[in-house]
Parts: sequence; structure tokens; C-alpha cells
Amino acid sequence: MDHIIRHNRAAWNQQSITGSDWCDPVTPAQIDAARDGRPHVILTPVKPVPQDWLGDLRGARVLCLASGGGQQAPLLAAAGARVVSFDLSEEQLAKDRLVADRDGLELTCVQGDMADLSAFDDGAFDLIFNPVSVCFVPDVRAVWRECARVLRPGGRLLSGFLNPAFYLFDPDAMEDGRLEVRGRLPYREDDPLLLPPGRRAEVEQGDAMEFSHTLADLLAGQMAAGLALVDLLEDGWHDGARQPLEGRMESFVATLAEKRPARSDPS
Repeated sequence: MDHIIRHNRAAWNQQSITGSDWCDPVTPAQIDAARDGRPHVILTPVKPVPQDWLGDLRGARVLCLASGGGQQAPLLAAAGARVVSFDLSEEQLAKDRLVADRDGLELTCVQGDMADLSAFDDGAFDLIFNPVSVCFVPDVRAVWRECARVLRPGGRLLSGFLNPAFYLFDPDAMEDGRLEVRGRLPYREDDPLLLPPGRRAEVEQGDAMEFSHTLADLLAGQMAAGLALVDLLEDGWHDGARQPLEGRMESFVATLAEKRPARSDPS
């Protein structure tokens, strides 16, 4: 586990420095819209989160989990939430601080691994906002258990992730616009011998390692942790024309779940 954490921390630091869709800070105009009650936040690449998933953010205790980059955390803070941004990458957290300083926002940044939220007390948050990121940890059920622990009863987990079926296809072939089924699920990238040559080179050169998980771990895993699934949406890519799966299936899923109240003792 430690080598995966070290590798992915370095990978996201580098991606944050070089820039990507998940690393470009929001603009002052977007912050102003959030202050007016119109935060445009995403869990997946394109579709905004429905407003009723977020609820009333004013004064809400929100954990932005593995979502640094100067995007979601500042927008939720501008909408009135009391936000903690928790991310593995110090470069991504620095971008959250940059936007907070630029736009006069209150925002707390904490560095750590999303599968270990021991920095926070039980029931510390009303809402957890987790954009696509659990693909970078090998044990997603550990993430769900920690999310359930730090949510208050009735609190909400909003999470985005890749449909595991995406990982059935050879990533080298998809880069060339072709679909070729390769291997089995769940998919892992911590063993370079299992990877096709192009993808192996990308990981060795610093791309983050990815893990597909199963639908049971992604969905039933939330329920097993004490969360009740309430709603779900599907989404595609920004660059749909380049992705051969587009037009055949939506590659991303976002879920809304609520922490079930503890059962009272009948005695």
C-alpha cells in the first residue's frame, strides 16, 4: 500500500503542475455564481451535480475528499459551506488555498490518504463530496467505511467513479480509437507485468496507478458501510469524440447515498 500511495501522490503532484481538467482552478466569475447560490460542481467530467443532491449548503460541514485542484472545494465554500479539503497531493491542496486566498474564502486543507480519515472524529461532517478518485485506491470498501464513520446520521456521500466495464478494454488500443477486450475484472495497475506495453510505460513514467473495483464493491460496498443509496446518474467524457466507448455506453457513474441512523436498542 505504501508504494501505491507514494507513487500516486507524486503522479498527482506532477499532473497538478503540468495541468489537466482536474487541476485548473475555477475563475472568480464561477466563485461569484456560487456565492449567488449557483455552484456548478461536478463529480464526473461533464454533468453538474443536481442541486437537490447538495441541499442547503449554508453552514454545512463539508469534506471534499480527494478533490483538490482549486475547483470543487472553493465553490462549495463560496456557497456557504464550512469546507475541509482532504487530498493526497500537496500541489492540488495548494490550488485550493490559492483560490481561497484570491477570493477571500474560508477553507481548511488537510493532506492524507482517502482510505484513512483518522484525522476526523466520528460524525464530523454533514456532506462528503468525492469526485472521480476511488480508482486510485486498491480497497474502495475501506474508503466507504471511513466516509460512513465521519458522516453524521442522515449525512450524505456524493461520489463519482468509472464504470468497471471501462477497464475491460485494452488502454493502448483505446488510445488508437479501437476497442479490444483484454484481461479480467477487477483491473489493477500495481503489477506492471499485467499491463500492456503502452500503459506500462505511462505508469513507469509517472501516471497514477488505477484500480477498477467491482460493482459490488462500488455500490453494495456503500450499503455494507451503513449508507443507503438514494440516487444515481451516468456521464461521459469531455473529449467524447476521442473515446471509442462514447456512443456505446456512459463510462462514469455518480451516486448519492445517505448514512442510515443507528438502530435504537429495543430494550
